[in-house]
Amino acid sequence: MEGYYPPVGFHFKVEFTNVSNVDNDTRFQSVTGLSVEFDTEAFKEGGENRFEHVLPVRTKYPDLVLKRGFLTKDSKIFAWCQDAFQRQTFMGATLLITLLNEQHEPLKSWNVVNAWPRRWSVTDFNAENNSLVIETLELRYNYFTVN
Repeated sequence: MEGYYPPVGFHFKVEFTNVSNVDNDTRFQSVTGLSVEFDTEAFKEGGENRFEHVLPVRTKYPDLVLKRGFLTKDSKIFAWCQDAFQRQTFMGATLLITLLNEQHEPLKSWNVVNAWPRRWSVTDFNAENNSLVIETLELRYNYFTVN
């Protein structure tokens, strides 16, 4: 495969398709939690003491963690979080996370279904550090599909 390079993990975009489509509001510095695993259940077979059968039961998805520089004005994503935390108004969001190539074209995308804010935080304020204020958003979701 001449000219083929593995994709880089820093060129991606995150879209909240039913919350915000403002470009500045959907830029994130990192996304973690795109993984899936099986919960298992062990069954012991009568008369067989050498091992037990471990069978898959259901899939389990960890929280999705998004980090970005803190936006102080007009963030629809922040307003969506505030609706959940202050008014207990939960509107499930659909996220499209897309890995891009060097021409900004999609290589692969993950469609995250029915996400809602589980935790929101900002980094500590410290006059001794010269660092950005980072907003962290943890989302619980039902599942994702890979496109």
